[in-house]
Amino acid sequence: MADWTTYLSAMTLALVRVSGVMVFAPFFSASALPTRAKAVFALAVAWLLAPLVASLPRAQAAISFPAIVGELGVGLVYGLVLALLNEMLIFAGQIVGVQLSFSLVNLMDPGTSIQTPLMSELFQMMGTLVVIAAGLDRILLSSLVRSFRTVPLGTFALSQPAALTVVREAGGIFLAAVELAAPVLAATMLVEVAVALMSRLSPQLPVTMLTVPMKTIVGFGLLLGSLALWPRFIEARFSSLLDVAEHLIAAKSVGG
Repeated sequence: MADWTTYLSAMTLALVRVSGVMVFAPFFSASALPTRAKAVFALAVAWLLAPLVASLPRAQAAISFPAIVGELGVGLVYGLVLALLNEMLIFAGQIVGVQLSFSLVNLMDPGTSIQTPLMSELFQMMGTLVVIAAGLDRILLSSLVRSFRTVPLGTFALSQPAALTVVREAGGIFLAAVELAAPVLAATMLVEVAVALMSRLSPQLPVTMLTVPMKTIVGFGLLLGSLALWPRFIEARFSSLLDVAEHLIAAKSVGG
């Protein structure tokens, strides 16, 4: 009975940690995935991990309020830090949308139930495809499994410095978004300069009417050409954010 109680306690705490990742992490938090499917997946992962994580050194497989808060904190650190990748893609899409004159074209985002610019939705979907194709979702799961050895059950203490680190990392999404949108920004700027020079050289020609179509065509052409660099760019940002999450939970492990 004692072993069975320990197993259920370990499974519950592991489920809390995995659930925190499912709420915010890229791909796993997608509204396209059915809620029941995500719940069954989290339950299956917790059920498989329970015997292993309960036998690790320093593991405290006993249900208590501090233990539940700590496990939820580990999951939220993973989820919130990696969710910055989606925010970077959304912001980059907004920048490109303004340059391509799509800033007023909005779609209803099923994930947040709010209107989101068209290009932001496009960037987010392409980023999700890169995450799946590159196997970054499996890398996240493997890192989460390793976290039970770095931070055993019931040994994590959420603190203010960890939250401040997440906020500082959030400031980096602006620079990353500009880097991702840089090819389109440079191309559309050159188009505007070329149109301005043409209008000065030939004021009789209605070149200003060509600005929006030319920016759209050139911008989409550069966007298609830059897609070859997306996997390396997103993998680098994903790895950097994952390293931050692993460092945060390792630094705040009680007695670790």
